[in-house]
Amino acid sequence: MIDLLKELPDQPLRIKTVSDSSFECSWASGNSVLPYFPADDYPEIKTTGDDALKVSFPAESLVDGIQSTVYATADDEIRPAMNGIFFDIAPESTTLVASDSHKLICYTTKDVEAPEKASFILHKKPAGVLRAIIGKDVEKVDIAFDGTTAQFVFGNTTMVCRLVVGKYPKYRDVIPTSNANILQIDRQLLLNTVKRVAVCANKASNHIKFTLKEGQLEISAQDLGFALAAYEKLSCNYAGDDLTIGFKSTFLTEILANMSCNGLVIKFADARRAALILPAEEEAETEKVCGILMPIMIQ
Repeated sequence: MIDLLKELPDQPLRIKTVSDSSFECSWASGNSVLPYFPADDYPEIKTTGDDALKVSFPAESLVDGIQSTVYATADDEIRPAMNGIFFDIAPESTTLVASDSHKLICYTTKDVEAPEKASFILHKKPAGVLRAIIGKDVEKVDIAFDGTTAQFVFGNTTMVCRLVVGKYPKYRDVIPTSNANILQIDRQLLLNTVKRVAVCANKASNHIKFTLKEGQLEISAQDLGFALAAYEKLSCNYAGDDLTIGFKSTFLTEILANMSCNGLVIKFADARRAALILPAEEEAETEKVCGILMPIMIQ
């Protein structure tokens, strides 16, 4: 049906059934006969129960939240809860969380209307569909959810999906609070540099190395198998101990590319513990995304 409609110019169509298994679609200069299935065979759509909780989510924030987190979800058969976005809802603020154990992304907004604390896990597949079908003219999305099902209503559209059943890890416990080595740098400058240097990284591991000294960041990569190497030095504002730490370049690039702030703060503890990636203080109110990235061992 879609293939046919794509080939037709804008004009009136007339649709009528011609048998128990086919219908006719007619237009000004022709017609087409297409098959259909009995409507009774369509499965019953299960919606939320009477005990469903309801929240009102600004459409722009919901789309931004999914866009900012869905790439960080996992493909984990053992822990299905990690394959979705965790909606941590509270009256004062709501946080969308995604993690694949290597990186963790949080998107926090204060404009969600929620009467009480609640939470659910939305699988990344329906999250991607929801992001795609919410138009720019939609102002808000009304969400109702219970233990197994969520219903999203906006405009003339209702989307019903199954939720991921399970307990999401206590993500707040893994967010570092005492990383004392602090790097302040322009986000776009860092992103572009990582992309350039990563060209010479090993294609299997994508490892890059940060060497931090007062006022200077050196980013380097090498692939011994093909005798490739690259490095680039950047001027920056760094306060802390001299530090050498490795990251997977693809993970770091994803995080930086999905943030919108100009200034960036990265807080390190040491070469073995996670780095905390935040917007600069002057942009903390407008940038709603922060990330945690686990390091990799380097030689």
